[in-house]
Amino acid sequence: MNRIIAVNSNCYHGFSIEEAIEGIAAAGFHYIELTATKGWTEHVFPDQSFERLLAVKDMLDRYGLKPFAMSGHCNLMDTERIGDFLKNIRLAAFFGCDYIVSSIGEAHLKDNAVADNETVARHIAALVPHLEKYGLTLVLETHGREHGTGRVLSEIVRLVGSERVRVNYDTANVIFYGRVDPCEDLKTCIGDVAYVHLKDKAGADDVWDFPAVGKGRVDFPRFFKELEEAGNDSPFSIEIEFTAKGPKDLDEVNQAVKDSAAYLLAQGFTL
Repeated sequence: MNRIIAVNSNCYHGFSIEEAIEGIAAAGFHYIELTATKGWTEHVFPDQSFERLLAVKDMLDRYGLKPFAMSGHCNLMDTERIGDFLKNIRLAAFFGCDYIVSSIGEAHLKDNAVADNETVARHIAALVPHLEKYGLTLVLETHGREHGTGRVLSEIVRLVGSERVRVNYDTANVIFYGRVDPCEDLKTCIGDVAYVHLKDKAGADDVWDFPAVGKGRVDFPRFFKELEEAGNDSPFSIEIEFTAKGPKDLDEVNQAVKDSAAYLLAQGFTL
């Protein structure tokens, strides 16, 4: 099974981008999703110097890692944050990415009323000209109580009506936030899925516990079969977020990335 299989640098939350690049490359991967999430994981970020960004780009080249996607999460319903997201779009283009990932954010209006899907879609549609200018596809992540299932995001994507806006299906978030079976929920939106955060889930549904791929309870073989039967060759980006305590050290992160690689190779994928 040939498809892009990457590692999200957010697996190395709390560690440097240099440590992330070294660990991901050492595990045998050739693609990386760079994280530029304000106040969380700023492995690359628009306020970094040009010299710094070039240094990261050069290191990626040396290690043979292609930055094909960027995690540029902003609250897309907050008009005051749209400027930040537009900077992330330009940063993604600088690194040569094809995809930019973001959740929608809490879709509340100024009066605290919950925005309907049509209103959310209008906010997202306003970004399409910028995506077209820089040749990027925005993939909306299943995230949060309001947008935690593929079914909901599929409705919004169809209302936007642009191939530049698709679904990023996070296999663990739909359990943690949406309380649904990822394999069943995937059937409701598979035609709109263009990107997958391959993330496992351990523990109770509401517990923050996201181990290496293959170490939790997500039925990945069934999930892969659903994608294959639908002819969906969306890229995979591995995301490991551990427990609320986080990893004990860098070695634990590196081992989890290696374990995820071994699991996917055993499933017949190539890195």
